Amino acid sequence: MFESDSSELLCELRDRVLTITFNRPEARNALSTPLTKNLRGALAWAASANEVGAIVVTGAGKAFCAGGDVKRMSGGSSKPAPSLESQFQEMRARHHETAGVLRRMRKPTIAALPGAAAGAGLAIALACDMRVGARSAFVATGYAGIGLSGDYGVAWLLTRTIGPAKAREYMLTNERIAAAKAEALGLFNRVVEDSELQVAAFELAKGLANGPQVAFGYIKDNLDEAFEIDHASAIDREADRLLKARTTTDHKEAVRAFSEKRKPTFTGE
Repeated sequence: MFESDSSELLCELRDRVLTITFNRPEARNALSTPLTKNLRGALAWAASANEVGAIVVTGAGKAFCAGGDVKRMSGGSSKPAPSLESQFQEMRARHHETAGVLRRMRKPTIAALPGAAAGAGLAIALACDMRVGARSAFVATGYAGIGLSGDYGVAWLLTRTIGPAKAREYMLTNERIAAAKAEALGLFNRVVEDSELQVAAFELAKGLANGPQVAFGYIKDNLDEAFEIDHASAIDREADRLLKARTTTDHKEAVRAFSEKRKPTFTGE
């Protein structure tokens, strides 16, 4: 089990669901160095841990994640600034090992949003497979409001979630999008009452965590390629993966369970 060395990121493993909680409620869970460092570690561990079948990312208090910590952006340190190249390499690693790992994760991932998701917080939520929002939650791109252009692959993620026209609109206008509208746009998969959020997200994740893990991985491969290859190529690649999935223990168990009129017990093999 991954052990966070900071109270700013909490991890709990239960029923094969790893719940990762941003825990800086006094700062609307804005990203800090300790939080981001431990998030990178938690995701790296979860990606290969057999005991993890699904991941929920959420925030403590009334926010999901407000993105970068704007109060800390003014600097003030007497130390000389690192070179632009070293800053780029560190930023690149940080973004690839958080939003990038979530996007590449072959296990189901769910963002549970109790409140605001802005800037990098929105990008991290979009990198998950699904988003469950509390009724009082909202999202905003946030970058233009502080004179920045975007990070964590947010423009790519937003474009693929809601389309290029709306992505351009919200990146440029920085409009706040309430939960009901976010659901209509496809930013949220589900909206639930605030008091039901954590239970709803966990139950969704629990069902997925005990599903056919190999098949889930192939399904995500198929979905990831949908914007990048033509239909004929998609048919070929889906056929290849389907044949591989047919050799799994989980497929054989599902066929037996269907014949015996019972629920299958998947083992991820």
